[in-house]
Amino acid sequence: MKPHLVKIKSLKLITHDVLLVLTDKPVKFSYVPGQAVEISINKPGWQTDRRSFYFISIPETTDLEFCIKTYPEHNGVTNELLKLHVGDELIVYEEFGEISYRGEGLFIAEGVGIAPFLSIFRNLNSRHLIGNNQLIFINKTKADIILETELTNILDGNYTNILSEEQTAAYAHGPITEHILKHFLNGKQKYVYVSGSAKMIAAVEKILTALHISKDFIVKETAEERKPVVYSNYQQFYSIIPMFNSKSYDQH
Repeated sequence: MKPHLVKIKSLKLITHDVLLVLTDKPVKFSYVPGQAVEISINKPGWQTDRRSFYFISIPETTDLEFCIKTYPEHNGVTNELLKLHVGDELIVYEEFGEISYRGEGLFIAEGVGIAPFLSIFRNLNSRHLIGNNQLIFINKTKADIILETELTNILDGNYTNILSEEQTAAYAHGPITEHILKHFLNGKQKYVYVSGSAKMIAAVEKILTALHISKDFIVKETAEERKPVVYSNYQQFYSIIPMFNSKSYDQH
């Protein structure tokens, strides 16, 4: 799929470091809930610096939506996103990803790892198919929880928050353990969807193995991280992809 230019329709911080970005959607652009896409910023010096972000929107909408954890101290792509405004442009490449809905199960997300699950939950909810899916959402503090109200409304009681660095009566506290997963799995072989840091995923997989959950029932991102294509100069970049100018982006 050829790259597309999309215009930003809104940007807002929904936690102290997570940015919600809404853009228009290219004509005939499609993806599966749970997938990701590579994005770069259409500004001099940033066009070739590509980063992967998960969709939190669903394919039927006329927009693309992302929640992106920002790292201002790194002075990189996510910090530059914080400087953008409505009407600025992003370059969207080909969708990819191994996470997709296979059937009812237990979703385990850490931080912004909730993103692919948001797209899946929104898609199921729009079809009245949310069923008995359950979510364990791990964050450092209550302030880090992303779109808590929406998740509560969609999952209707099948939603548990665990905080690793803050103790409060309203939320569970501590690391995710075999005891916790055994409680949620209840001795059943069911799909377990895992998204978060490599450390968290490895720890959860170790527990699932001990609980005799088949690898065929563990859904995670397995593809190797894609490396951005870097061109030696912008003229070369624009000669290869001449569509990138403010008059040629896809319109609805």
